[in-house]
Amino acid sequence: MRTLAEWLALQEAVHPKTIDMGLARVSSVARTLRVDRPSSRVITVGGTNGKGSTVAHLDALLRATGASTGMFTSPHFLRYNERIRVDGVEVEDAELISAFERIDAARGSTTLTFFEFNALAALVIFAERRVDVAILEVGLGGRLDAVNLVDADVAVVCSIGFDHRDYLGDTLEQIGAEKAGIFRAGRPAVLSTEDMPSSVYSVIQLLGSRAVIAERDFGWQINADGRWSYRGIRVSLDNLPPSALVGAIQYRNASAALAAIESLDSAYPLNEQTVANALGDVRLAGRCQVVPGPVEWILDIAHNEPAARVFAQHVRDRHLAAGGRTIAVVGILADKDAREIAAALAPLVDHWVLCTLPGARGSSASELANRLGLPPERFTLANSVEEGCETARAATVAGDRVIVFGSVYTVGPALAWLRVY
Repeated sequence: MRTLAEWLALQEAVHPKTIDMGLARVSSVARTLRVDRPSSRVITVGGTNGKGSTVAHLDALLRATGASTGMFTSPHFLRYNERIRVDGVEVEDAELISAFERIDAARGSTTLTFFEFNALAALVIFAERRVDVAILEVGLGGRLDAVNLVDADVAVVCSIGFDHRDYLGDTLEQIGAEKAGIFRAGRPAVLSTEDMPSSVYSVIQLLGSRAVIAERDFGWQINADGRWSYRGIRVSLDNLPPSALVGAIQYRNASAALAAIESLDSAYPLNEQTVANALGDVRLAGRCQVVPGPVEWILDIAHNEPAARVFAQHVRDRHLAAGGRTIAVVGILADKDAREIAAALAPLVDHWVLCTLPGARGSSASELANRLGLPPERFTLANSVEEGCETARAATVAGDRVIVFGSVYTVGPALAWLRVY
C-alpha cells in the first residue's frame, strides 16, 4: 500500500499539466464516485483575496451553531492534511489514502491534476463523514475550478483583483466573470463588497442568482473599543467581540460569513452568544498573524498586490516603538508581480531580507533582487526562508519588528522556524 507521500508524488506525475482548467475530466470521475451531488449543504467561497479568512469564519460560526462541517482549503503550509478538515480537525493520513485509492480506481484512464485529486478527496471524505455543511474554497478562478463541479447552495465572492492573469484574463472584467462562475440560478450570491466589476453583476443577472451585497443587504458598525454590531438579512447582533483574526478587514470577512449562513437557511440559528464564541475560536495561520515578543513578527501570505496593500495597512496600524526598525523577510514566486507586491510595503520597510524559494515556480534571492530593483545597501540575500529569518533575528533589537510575506512558501517555513505552527 502506498504511503501518503507516495500518493502525492504520483498525483504530481499523473497529468501532464500542473494546472489544466476545465470541469469535464474531474466531473466525470466525481459522477463515478457519486460525489457530484453532495447530500450536505455546500458553501463555495471564491475571490482574489479574503477567501481563507471567510472560510475560517464560516467553519467556526457553523460549528458554534452545532453543525458538523467539512472545510476544504489550499494550498497548505507544512502538511497536506491541512487542506481537508472535518469539524475543525485535519484528516489523518489513512483517511486520505483511502480516498485516493477510491479516486484512482474510479478514474480509469482519465488523468487528474494534483488539485483535482485534492478536491475529489475532500468530497469523498465529506460524504463518508456525512457532514452537514461542506465549505469549499476555490483554488483558482471559479468557473472552471474543480470545486465548481458541485452546485453551491450559497456562493461567496470576496474580492476581485489582478492575479493569475495567464488563466483568468488581463482585465478585472474578465477576472470578475470567471470568479462569478461559482454562482447558481435562483441561489444566493454573496458579495463581500459592492465594489465589483460590472461583469460580476452581469453574471448574477444572467443566471438569475439572488444577490446579497455588503453594505446594501447586510452591514456592520465598529465601535471605538473594537466591538461591533452586525445588521443582516434577518438577524441583528450587537456588542460582538472582534474576530480572533487580526486586521480591520476581518469585520468585513466575518460579516460576509454571517450573511452566507443567513442565506443558507434557518437551520443554523445565529445569536450573539453563539457568534461571540465563534469569533473567539476562529483560527487561520499566516494571515496577518502576529507573534508577539520584544521583537514582534507579523506574517501574511500577501502574494498579490491587493493583498499586499491590505497587509501594509495592517502593519501601518500597529504600534512601532520610537526608533524601531522594520525588517522584511520576503520570498515571491517567479510568476508573481514582485515589484507591485513589494511596492505596497516599501514605505514601511527599513531593510529587506530576500529569500530563495525552491521549486519550478521558485525564484532565487538574487533574481528577486533584480525584479525589485532595490539599491544594494537596502537588502541582504538569503539562500532559504530559514536563513532569512536567522538574518532578520540577528539584525533586530527589542522594539524592532519583522514582517514576513510574499507567498505561502515563505510564511509556512517562517512559522515552522518560529515554532508557532
